Amino acid sequence: MTVLNVHERCLPAPLEDVGALIDRLGGAEDRLWPPDWPPVRFDGPLAVGVAGGHGPVRYVVSHYVPGHWVRFRFTGPRGFDGFHEFSVEPLGDGRTVLRNTLVVRPRGVRWLGWVLFFRPLHDAAFRHSLDCAERSLTGQVVCPVRWGWYVSLLRAASARLMPRSAGRRGSGEPRPGP
Repeated sequence: MTVLNVHERCLPAPLEDVGALIDRLGGAEDRLWPPDWPPVRFDGPLAVGVAGGHGPVRYVVSHYVPGHWVRFRFTGPRGFDGFHEFSVEPLGDGRTVLRNTLVVRPRGVRWLGWVLFFRPLHDAAFRHSLDCAERSLTGQVVCPVRWGWYVSLLRAASARLMPRSAGRRGSGEPRPGP
C-alpha cells in the first residue's frame, strides 16, 4: 500500500521569499526546519546527489530546482521506498503555497512502524516546519500547531535515541494540545 501525505500552507509572501526557505534547508541559515527536532544535515551544499537526513531518516537529493522544489529519495530506514519534497506554488497577490509531499511504500512490518511511529512524528514535524516558515516570513504564526498526547509521548521516548539540535534557536516547541 502506498501512502500519500501532504502538508501545505498559504503564506502572505512572494515566491522568491518562500523559495529561499527551501534553498537554506539544512544550512546555517535554515529557517524552515524546526529547531526542536533532530536537525536536517547534508553531506554538502543542497544539490542533486547530496546525501542527508534527520534523525533515523536518510535520503539523497534526487531533484532540485533552486527557489522552487527539492525532492529527497529515501535511503533509510530499510523498508521505506519513496520520497518527500518541498515545493512552492505562486498564487498571485504576493501569496505563495509552501507544500511538503511524502509518497512512501512501507514494506512488510514497516507498515506498522509507519502507522504507529513515523506518521505521527512526520505530521508533527512538518506542520511545525510550516509554522517556522510562517514565523520567518511574517513574524508570527496565526494558528500554531498543537501536539496531542501521543506525539508528546513519542517525542519523549525518542529523545533518548535521537539528539536534538543544540546550537539552533528558533520558533520554539509547540505546546501540547488539549
